Amino acid sequence: MKFLYRNVIMPAAFAVVLGMAIGAVAAPVPAAMSSNPELQLLKQINAWRPPADSQVMFALMAQFANSGQYTEGIAYFNGLMERFGPKLSKVERAQYLTAIAALRAGQANDVFLLKRISWVKDTLAMLDEAKRLTGGQMFIARWMSGVVRAQLPSMLGESGAALLDLQWCVEHIDAAPHAGWLREVYFNLSKLHRQQGHASEAQKYLALSGYTSEDKPVTFTTALSESAANGHRFVPEVIREAVPGTVYVLSGFEFTEFYFIVSADHKQLISIDAGTRPDSARKALEALRARVPDLPALSTVFVTHAHWDHVGGHRYFRSLNPSIRFVGRSNYQAELNNDASGNTAPLKVFFGAGFSMADVLSYRPDERIDKRTELVVGGTHFVLTPTRGGETGDAMLIQMPELGVVFAGDVLMPYFGAPFVAEGSVDGMLASIDQLVTMAPKLILHGHEPLTRLFASPRMLAGLKNQLAWLQAQVLHEIAGGTERSLIHQKNLVPPTLEAEATDVHFAYLILRENLIDRLFEQHSGYWQNGLKGMDHISDADRGAVLADYLGVSESRVAQAAQKMIVDGHHELAADLIRSWRSRHPDSHALDELNRLAFLKLMEKYQDFNPFKFIVYSAQIGQATPPMTRP
Repeated sequence: MKFLYRNVIMPAAFAVVLGMAIGAVAAPVPAAMSSNPELQLLKQINAWRPPADSQVMFALMAQFANSGQYTEGIAYFNGLMERFGPKLSKVERAQYLTAIAALRAGQANDVFLLKRISWVKDTLAMLDEAKRLTGGQMFIARWMSGVVRAQLPSMLGESGAALLDLQWCVEHIDAAPHAGWLREVYFNLSKLHRQQGHASEAQKYLALSGYTSEDKPVTFTTALSESAANGHRFVPEVIREAVPGTVYVLSGFEFTEFYFIVSADHKQLISIDAGTRPDSARKALEALRARVPDLPALSTVFVTHAHWDHVGGHRYFRSLNPSIRFVGRSNYQAELNNDASGNTAPLKVFFGAGFSMADVLSYRPDERIDKRTELVVGGTHFVLTPTRGGETGDAMLIQMPELGVVFAGDVLMPYFGAPFVAEGSVDGMLASIDQLVTMAPKLILHGHEPLTRLFASPRMLAGLKNQLAWLQAQVLHEIAGGTERSLIHQKNLVPPTLEAEATDVHFAYLILRENLIDRLFEQHSGYWQNGLKGMDHISDADRGAVLADYLGVSESRVAQAAQKMIVDGHHELAADLIRSWRSRHPDSHALDELNRLAFLKLMEKYQDFNPFKFIVYSAQIGQATPPMTRP
C-alpha cells in the first residue's frame, strides 16, 4: 500500500470533539453552495474500480469527513461495496469497512441518544471485521480502531483494545503511509496513559506527538510543522542514503532538501543547492558530518535554480572553502530579479524569522551553464541539462547517468512557481517531463521531500503529461469563453483518459489541477477578469458595512452563520465572513475562537494535500505546529 505526497486519513473519528466545540449538528450542504472540487474528483475516481491502492478511497473519506458529509459518505461507500462486492478481495473489503466505520464514528454524536450505544458497537464491529480480514496487519485498520476506541468514554471498556492497536502502530510504522501518522498515535497513547494515572508515560507520548496540550479541536496526521523562528518544515529531521555511501538526503532541516554527494575518489563533497539560510545549511552539513565523520571537504555546489530556498545558504558554503565552485544557469540574474521584485511579504512565514533576502541576492555562480554540459568531479560523472521547468526560467537538471539518479530541483513544483509571485510555466513543466522521461532515471530526487514521493518515476510522469496537456487546453478554452475562475474550478475537469492511468497519476493530477487553473488564469487574464472580477475594489471593511449597516446583521447572527458554515464544511466561507465583520468591528474579539477554528479546519483539510495553504492558514491565526519528536 503506497501513499504519495499526502496524508489521507483525516478526523472522522474526532467530529464528536468538533460538534461539542461549536455546538451544532451537521446538516446537508445547501444545493446553492459551491461544490467541493476535490471531493467531486475523488468520487469519480473511486467509482472507476475497487481500491487496489487504498489512498484514493481514504482521501475521499477525508473529504467527506472534513466537510461534515457523514451520511453522504457512508451511503457512497456502502454503494461501492455493494456494486463491487463479488470482485473485492479481503483487503479491499477491509478498506471499505474501515472508511465506513470512520465516517460512522464521526456521525455518532448526531445519532439519537438511545440508539448511540448500539451504533458505536456496530461501528467497532466493522473495524474488528476489517482487522480480521487482514489478519490484523493493515495499518489503517489498526490505526482507525485505536484512534476511535481512544475517543470513547472509559465506561465502554475499550481503552485496553485501543492501547493494543495504537502500540501495534508504533511497532509497525514501516507499514504506515509515512511517519506523520504516528502523531495521532502518540497523542492518543498520551491520553490513555493519563487516564490510567501513568503520568510519565503520558508526558513521553505527548512530547513525541509534538503537542504541548491535550486540548485540540482538529487532527493533524501529518509530519508538517510550523514556527515563527524556523518557518515551515515538511518532515522531522532525517538523514538517509539514496545511494549507499554516495548520495545523502537530508530532509526536515528547513523548507528545502539538502543533497550531498561523495565523489567516486572519496576526495570531494558535492552539494545540490545551498538551502534557504546560512544557519540551516550549517546545521545540515554538521549533522551529516556527525553521521559520516570522514566526509571530504565541500568543493562543488550545483544549483538547480536561483530561488530563495535553493541559494539562500550559499554564504555558509563559501565560508568553508575559498576555492569552492558554484555551478548554475547563465540566466540566474533574471530569476534573482524576479525573486526581489515579487511579493516578498509571505517569505518569512515560509522560511522563518532568520531569512534574509540579502543572502539570496548575493548569490553568483562561478560557472554558468547555457547548454547541455558534462562535468567530472572527483571521478564522478555529471550531466547538466538546462530546462524551462514548471517554476523558474533558470532550471537545470543534474544527472548522474551511471547511477541512474537525476536531481530535478523544482521543475515539477505543483504550484507552477510560488503562488505569490508572477512566474511558472505549464509548457515548461511539460517540456521537463519529456526530458526526464528520456533520461529514464531509476531515482528522481526533487527539491522538496513531498515532490520526491509524488513524482517518483518516468512511467507516472509520462502518464501525467497527457492529463495536464488536456487540462491546459480546457482551461484556456474556458478563459476565452468568458468563464469565471471559480466556475472553472467547479466544472470538475477530468480528462477522458485519466481512468486508464494508475493511482499515482490520479493523485498527481488532483494536486496539480487547482494550481494549473489558477496559474493559467493569472497569466491569461488582465486585472479586469471574467465575471467582472477586478473591476471594483470592494474591501473586507466594505463587506462588513453591508452586513452591519445595510442588512443590520448582529454579531451573534454572524457567529451563528459562521458556526453552521464550519459544520457544513464551508471553512473558507466562514473565515471570509468573520474577516469581513471584524474589519468593520476591529475591537471585537467575540468571534476569535470561531475564526481560529475555521482556519484550523482549513489546515486540517489541506495538510499535505496543499502544504502552501497549510502554511498561510497557520500564519493567519499564529498557529505553531510543533515537529514530531523521533523516538
